Amino acid sequence: MNGLGSLIVDGLDALLGLAGGSIDTLGGLGRALQQMAVPPPLLMNALHFAGFAVLAGLFYPMIPRAWWTDSRWGTLADLGLGVVGALAGLYLIAQETAIYDRGMNLAAGEWIAGGVLIVVALELVRRTTGWIVPVLSVLALSYATWLGPEIDGMLQFAGLSAETMLFRTVYGDDGIFGNIAGISASIVVMFILFGAFLLRSGAGDAIVDLAQVVAGRLTGGPGLVAVIASALTGTISGSAVANTAQTGTITIPLMQRSGYPGRFAAGVEAAASTGGQLMPPIMGAGAFIMANYTQIPYVTIISAAALPALLYFLSVAFYVRIEAKRLNLLPEADHGLNVREVLVRGVVKLLAPIGVLVLLLFQGFTPTYSAGLAILAVVAGSWFTSEKMGPRAIAEALANGVRNVTMIAVLLVAIGIFVNVIPTTGLGNLLSLMISQWADGNLLIAFVLVALASLVLGMGLPVTAAYVVLAVLSAPALRDLIVQGQILEMLESGTLPEAARSAFMLVDPNALAKLAQPMGAAAAQALLDSAPPEVINIVREQALSDHAATFALLSAHMIIFWLSQDSNVTPPVCLTAFTGAAIAGTDPMKTGVQAWKIAKGLYMVPLLFAYTPLLGGTWHEVLEIFVVATLGLYCIAAGLQGYLVGPLVGPVGWLARGGLLAAGALLFWPGIWWTHAAGATLFASAWAFNRWRAHATPVPAKGTMLKEPPFSILL
Repeated sequence: MNGLGSLIVDGLDALLGLAGGSIDTLGGLGRALQQMAVPPPLLMNALHFAGFAVLAGLFYPMIPRAWWTDSRWGTLADLGLGVVGALAGLYLIAQETAIYDRGMNLAAGEWIAGGVLIVVALELVRRTTGWIVPVLSVLALSYATWLGPEIDGMLQFAGLSAETMLFRTVYGDDGIFGNIAGISASIVVMFILFGAFLLRSGAGDAIVDLAQVVAGRLTGGPGLVAVIASALTGTISGSAVANTAQTGTITIPLMQRSGYPGRFAAGVEAAASTGGQLMPPIMGAGAFIMANYTQIPYVTIISAAALPALLYFLSVAFYVRIEAKRLNLLPEADHGLNVREVLVRGVVKLLAPIGVLVLLLFQGFTPTYSAGLAILAVVAGSWFTSEKMGPRAIAEALANGVRNVTMIAVLLVAIGIFVNVIPTTGLGNLLSLMISQWADGNLLIAFVLVALASLVLGMGLPVTAAYVVLAVLSAPALRDLIVQGQILEMLESGTLPEAARSAFMLVDPNALAKLAQPMGAAAAQALLDSAPPEVINIVREQALSDHAATFALLSAHMIIFWLSQDSNVTPPVCLTAFTGAAIAGTDPMKTGVQAWKIAKGLYMVPLLFAYTPLLGGTWHEVLEIFVVATLGLYCIAAGLQGYLVGPLVGPVGWLARGGLLAAGALLFWPGIWWTHAAGATLFASAWAFNRWRAHATPVPAKGTMLKEPPFSILL
């Protein structure tokens, strides 16, 4: 955990110390009850799939046409599919002991049940998310059994028997009822239910009202309301599309009435709602899967993710404010809300339950247990408001939560069919090696490759599935390149630990003397390139502390997770932008381009994960990076929009725009103080030039739209 995260934890521990005894007693009782009530993981995951398979069959019909959905036979067929899949999964779990007794040989009934289970899981995930996961899964199973031996070259695989592959698919730790399904069954369901309870309690309206009170009277206030509301909704929502639909119905018309063009209003909401997936504590289920893959504590992940998420929302807010100045929009005269009442409702309905959740997490309770108590806090808190949650409201919240979780539950179970093949065949290590070779040891090239892959996968996969697929295939390569960069810095500065220097003697007997002093960049790279992987592994273990190794791994996964979000706002398939366009009544593709432009932070902030200690540095390192990056993001937004925000506003001209973009690039350049100083100087020069031009140019009347810079929609 970085220094800032440690300060947060220490502060929370101090607060919780006041009630520590009561919480420990309650926690001990809760854990005891949990141990008695929770079945073995394999059975729990199978029961989880069984329930949601039946629901998915009903919620997602095979043929989404009225003649089928209104037909009794159509309903029975959809229900029957889910029931058959559920029974097949439960039958295989019941037969587990018998299969082991037979030396893991499958009987005829188990063959049939296994085939039915895979077919039903793939059919249900096809209905909920499309064809990509089924196609990838079929290709993966084919590669592991008969296709691998037919391929020449590096990708050749000897192949496994169909029986072995079926057994591993059902019973393996990475299989259909494995670790990922366990995350869905134990954590994701509870957090989505928590979000459903918050929304049913009226927290969604409280969020928008709270955002209006905070930002409504500022210049560009309605746009800033959308940013703040989407950020707060992101703390409780697991879907960017749902976030857009929920907050956008209020914020998009609000922005349009204030003078923002409909396309810009929809783009802002889409970009901000996409950022909701990056906002702790839920992060669209990504944080839970990341914790499982990396074995990094969940609390460490959400602590490290907080400041980067804030950077992203600041980048969106900069576009909103600059556009308001460009359009000469007036601040809202009055939002008509009682500030005291809004703040009380916001605290009771939103901040108090989330506060309970975060405090329990930092106290060391499991995410599932913390979410359960937070749900109780929502219900209890509602009784201090006018919208009390009784049995009917609780039932509605449960129903909405179950409906919301059905798609992701089926997805996280079925994705195990594909994921299981990766470690079984060694394909993950092979593809990581290929990425490293294609990138030629260059982290930036690897970054671009992952970004392109995430965009392609995101056209047909939900964000969570795209992250899972990319994480198992490319995270090791990114982690190795990040670690390689850290080792190169040590070589160039002459700070490589002595134990790590000794390992290089296996490559060059004279290396010890060379490593005792700083090396040139070319010499350091040549030495590292000459070392075989075995030596690099030894150097890595000796050179990096556990803390540094942990955050190198976290940085790799965070890069992938952030880049996986880009399909929400990048044409041709950008469902979040399309949802905003439907509300605003604008062209979907043009709205998608606008959202992509505003969401530039999705690509900029992950560069900081790759090249700076933003996630794992000391508190002063993290704050320095945050401040410099904030200024860099503002420069880039101003350069792309062609306008600066200041006492007097006007076009800065192409020269100043180029200077602003260059300033942003210099401020993002990692770890060199003079580049940051040069960037700040360029920004100050552009600002001064803008003010000089503004003095020389008549100021348009308020509400008069200034001319938009040429090609700005493409920048």
